[in-house]
Amino acid sequence: MPLPFVLDHINLWLLRDGDGWAIVDTGFGNAATQKLWDQVLAERLAGRPITRIIVTHLHPDHLGLAGWLAERFGVDVWMTQAEFLLAHVFWSASGGDALARAATLYEHHGLDAARVAKIASRAGSYRLAIPALPGAFRRLLDGDRLVIDGREWWVIVGRGHSPEHAALYCPSLGTLISGDMVLPKITTNVSVLSFEPEGDPLGLYLASLRRFAELPQETLVLPSHGLVFRGLHRRLNQLAAHHEERFALIVDACAQPHTAAELLDRLFHRELDTHQLSFAMGEAIAHLNHLMHAGRLHRIVDGGVYRFVRT
Repeated sequence: MPLPFVLDHINLWLLRDGDGWAIVDTGFGNAATQKLWDQVLAERLAGRPITRIIVTHLHPDHLGLAGWLAERFGVDVWMTQAEFLLAHVFWSASGGDALARAATLYEHHGLDAARVAKIASRAGSYRLAIPALPGAFRRLLDGDRLVIDGREWWVIVGRGHSPEHAALYCPSLGTLISGDMVLPKITTNVSVLSFEPEGDPLGLYLASLRRFAELPQETLVLPSHGLVFRGLHRRLNQLAAHHEERFALIVDACAQPHTAAELLDRLFHRELDTHQLSFAMGEAIAHLNHLMHAGRLHRIVDGGVYRFVRT
């Protein structure tokens, strides 16, 4: 399904579920995706009904049309509790409050007023991308065994990209629906968010990757972005190495104090649009927070601006 970003697509999944179909993730909540769903529902399901909707996590490209589809077919939405509740927080929060918190976070980390204003112009974008949230849900827990078409799918909760991202692994098929936790080409966005400015989401993400290493190397991985692939362990090693390289680059740069904003050009060698800039700042802060919590960097506060220097 298409996305209105530089990352221009998301993979959604249909699983045969007895006499019907289970949907895994629902796409961005706009008219273009609704039209494509209408086409899929009319042409691809062999007349079988939708039985349930499983949402890996709260981001609009995954949750966007879950409420619309659930109401249309009278079925339950299955997701983890943290994802369901935080989606409602994001959706209900006033633009002014969210805007003020984000502006404060980026200002603390050295972003200039002009670029802060550009990011602030996107206030309310979460609600615009999700026309209706499901009002109730069926809770997924880490370690749950879902039976879909007679096969067990294990729920593996990962953290860092979102609070309780639910991936699904089917041992009998040797298949992992990895969501955004493991992608074949690009790295998963892991950002510090304004409501938890001192958090270490990157530490949570790296710990979650080690859990996926328990699955077989030959696992067929169905990611949310990019092509289906095999070689899970190799990809996990690449992701861990990528972040270690970033850590080394940042620690080296921070021989002299730097803000997150001052590190953007070192970390991202491309022009950043407003959407990408907010992700880039979130990622830069996540790396700095992780290194600070690990004792490899020290944070200096000067006039309300945070600079980091190696210890």
